[in-house]
Amino acid sequence: MNQRPKAAGASKLWGGRFDQPPDELFYEFQRSFPFDRRLLPYELAVDRAWAHALETVGILTSSETQQTLDALDAIAERADSDHSWLDLSPAEDVHHFVEMALVERLGPLGYKLHTARSRNELVATDFRMFVKDAAQEVSRNILAFIAALADLAERTMGVPLAGMTHLQHAQPVLFSHFVLAHTEAFFRDLERLSAARSRADSCPLGSGALGGCAFPVDREALAKELGFSRISANSLDAVGDRDFAADYLYALAGLATHISRLAEDFVLFASQEFGYVLLPDEYSTGSSLLPQKKNPDAWELLRGKTGRITAALISLLITLKGLPSSYQRDLQEDKEPLFAAHDQAVAIAQIAAGAVGGTRVNEARLLAGAEDSALLATQAAHYLVRRGLPFRQAHEIIGTIVREAERARESWRSMPLSKLKSFSPLFESDLGQVLTLESALASCDVPGGTAPARVREAIAGCRARLEQWTAQLAKGEA
Repeated sequence: MNQRPKAAGASKLWGGRFDQPPDELFYEFQRSFPFDRRLLPYELAVDRAWAHALETVGILTSSETQQTLDALDAIAERADSDHSWLDLSPAEDVHHFVEMALVERLGPLGYKLHTARSRNELVATDFRMFVKDAAQEVSRNILAFIAALADLAERTMGVPLAGMTHLQHAQPVLFSHFVLAHTEAFFRDLERLSAARSRADSCPLGSGALGGCAFPVDREALAKELGFSRISANSLDAVGDRDFAADYLYALAGLATHISRLAEDFVLFASQEFGYVLLPDEYSTGSSLLPQKKNPDAWELLRGKTGRITAALISLLITLKGLPSSYQRDLQEDKEPLFAAHDQAVAIAQIAAGAVGGTRVNEARLLAGAEDSALLATQAAHYLVRRGLPFRQAHEIIGTIVREAERARESWRSMPLSKLKSFSPLFESDLGQVLTLESALASCDVPGGTAPARVREAIAGCRARLEQWTAQLAKGEA
């Protein structure tokens, strides 16, 4: 039986205890550099901070620190300009890559930077820094998306919509009210992303492999240099904690779910059965067979991406559920799903914003749907309530009237007053003034309601919240 080749020279970070280099197939199997190279900018920042820390405890001289910093800068420049350098590297992971590059430039001095630290704490620190930045990137795209929704609400102000529950006609609302309902969900996504970023804002550096650092490094100074607001409280917990990653993925899964629900609304509204919205050409496709087709592919794909992002969260939770304390190599499986989910979240927010920005509404169809007499049934019940009838009895009377009209295949609003009085003597000639679309919309005049004045207030409030979130993001406070 032929023995598989060994991965020669691949064990520089940990090879002293072993007689044989790793099996080549296993070495490739366990390598993470093809995907954790994405953390290189954060790794280099951590390395710079650690070089300063090692100088303060006497491990590096000031001259050695400067040489190390210069080498790290050179590595960053080459990585930016020469992608093939990274593509062809045999490094095990991003930490190994930097050490190899340092040794290539500095000789034995390059090995000193790893003094008193572990890859366990390095990856935890790098990953937290990535999530902090990633949350802000997604948040900025959500803000642009909400702004597009606010624009749509503003340019359709006054257009009615047959509001539905259970996909059945329920009560008239303004189309703008419907649009603003979705913005509320996306503002909640911003809050969850901010919370996830806060959870990641704890610096593990100085935790070692699990027991802490054997040299008196200033962990507070390290955290400050790297942009963290605090240090982790327990070294063993710090290297194995991935709650921040789960929180981030939960926030992304929530965002994807909310975009998916909006997508479903627009897919339905764009169908010929509804005809409420007109799809923009730029975000639609045609059929390879049916010449007349204009398909809502952007919305369908946005809806479909939700499964991938939610799966990333489930993948991480399953990885974490059976792990013992401290760092375990299973945690290498945390990054690929998160990176992929992040990229998809950025993309869906951008595509959704573009699709919303290009959408136009069919005001005539919306008005026709909103004028369905069934939508005014609650308004009629409230008419009776204002004349002293208990609501449950009013509900029963209006329901009976609607049922009778359905049997007669006529609109209950066309019933003569004399017939309506047979159901309740409280009906008077002023009923017609109440049973109008305009009256129904205006009657919901409470904060958060669909009355036109309230919706205008809500649009202004939405824009004010956008400004507030934008300012907070600019300051790094969200």
